[in-house]
Amino acid sequence: MRVRIINGLLIGCLAITGRALETTRLTQGSDHLTPIQREIERQRQRLSSAEIEERRDALMRLASLERPEASRVATAGLRDPVPIVRATAVHAVLSLPQAEGAAVLIPLLQDKLEFVRRETAYALGKTRSRSAVEALSNLLLFDKEASVRAAAAIALGQIGDDAAVNALSQVLNGTAPPKGKKKKLRENEFVMRAAAHSLGQIRSRSSVTVLIATLENETNANDVRREAATALGLIGDASAIPSLRAALGAADPYLSEAAREALRRLRLARN
Repeated sequence: MRVRIINGLLIGCLAITGRALETTRLTQGSDHLTPIQREIERQRQRLSSAEIEERRDALMRLASLERPEASRVATAGLRDPVPIVRATAVHAVLSLPQAEGAAVLIPLLQDKLEFVRRETAYALGKTRSRSAVEALSNLLLFDKEASVRAAAAIALGQIGDDAAVNALSQVLNGTAPPKGKKKKLRENEFVMRAAAHSLGQIRSRSSVTVLIATLENETNANDVRREAATALGLIGDASAIPSLRAALGAADPYLSEAAREALRRLRLARN
């Protein structure tokens, strides 16, 4: 009986010692982490929470660190089953290098939820990665939702690659594929404005013809024509001068002012 008691005590002591050693090892391991690494690890653990808002908060905290290693941890949120968490995650991975960030984001352009696709497009624009141009161009031309197409247009302008000019021009000249149902006029105007604005950001002379046609087409909304005038001023091609001069007499004072500012830019560029 006494031997059994002694053996039991020994086993208990060994178990306690083992747990103590393990605790010490973990503590020492944590002590070797920098404050940033400890914060990243805390947020990594919170990403496993059952609470949606806690996972979102963890992603936002990782984003605020503005570190590639924090963004790599945040990529787990891109696979979250809850759409709002995925939409939060796309903005938390933006500290990754351009190509790496684009690679993890592009698959979410196929998400079933409109707002997830839209937020992903905006995030891709912020990566400035040329590797996203093809996927964003397809989104611009083929997505059924105007808000998503507009986000794609804006993102293409932020990236600023000439490869996007064709898709953006199709939006303005009416040759973009039909979307299966008639869209609200205001929705189409929003997408066209975004496309014209982005062509101005890209500043490719190959877009001058379509921008002139957009400016001259009086059936276009004044907002769209203003963006076309502004874009022509940014590109600085002299072939736009006659159309811009004609727009000075537009009934819309804001369009007239946009044309005047574009002509001023052209004069400065020529001098």
